Amino acid sequence: MAQLLAQSGLPGQLAEPGLLSKGPADVTNSAQTSVCSLDTIQQEMERLPQGTRRLAVQLRLPLDPRWIWSVLTDYANLNSFIPNLASSRQLWRRGNRVGLEQVGTQQFCGLRFSAKVELELEEDLEAGELRFCMCRGDFRRFEGCWQIGRTGEITHLLYELTVQGRPGMPIGLIEQRLREDLANNLRGVQREAERRAAKS
Repeated sequence: MAQLLAQSGLPGQLAEPGLLSKGPADVTNSAQTSVCSLDTIQQEMERLPQGTRRLAVQLRLPLDPRWIWSVLTDYANLNSFIPNLASSRQLWRRGNRVGLEQVGTQQFCGLRFSAKVELELEEDLEAGELRFCMCRGDFRRFEGCWQIGRTGEITHLLYELTVQGRPGMPIGLIEQRLREDLANNLRGVQREAERRAAKS
C-alpha cells in the first residue's frame, strides 16, 4: 500500500545489502489509515468487493533485520510469541518453499472461534520477503507478505494481508478483530526478536 510506505519513508531499495524491498500496490480511495498509540506502528485497511479486506501494518524499530527474519521463519514456534495463534506446524519444505498449518483462535461476544489454514510460503532472504498464500482452509482467500527493510539504523517490518471470508462469515467482526490483532502480532514478533538479540 503506497500511502503507508510513503509515510514511513521506506525506500524502494534498502541501505543494507542483501535486503531489498518492493513497494506494495497502490491504494484506492476506500483505504483508511490509522496511526496506533505507539507511533512506531502504522496501519492501513482497504475495503474490496465481495467482503474482501486488504490490510497493511508496519513497525519501525532499531534492530538488526536478521533477528526479525529468524523469528518469522521459526515456523514451529510462531504460536509461542504471536497472540491468538493457537498452533503452527511445518508440513514440508522444498528449497525455499514451505508448507505450514496454522490454527488461530478469536473471542467474539464471549464465544471462542477458531480458523485453520494451510499455507504455502516462499522465502526470499535477498529481498527480505516472506510471501504466503492459502492452499486450503476456512477462508476463501488468505494471502500476503512479510517485508523486512532497513533505512539507516531503523528496520521496517511491513505485514500485508488480503483476506476474504466464506459466505456467512460476519465480515464486520473479522474486520474489527484484524484491526486489533495485526498490530499485536507485530509487537509479538518485535518482543521475540529483541529477546533473541539480547541473548546473543
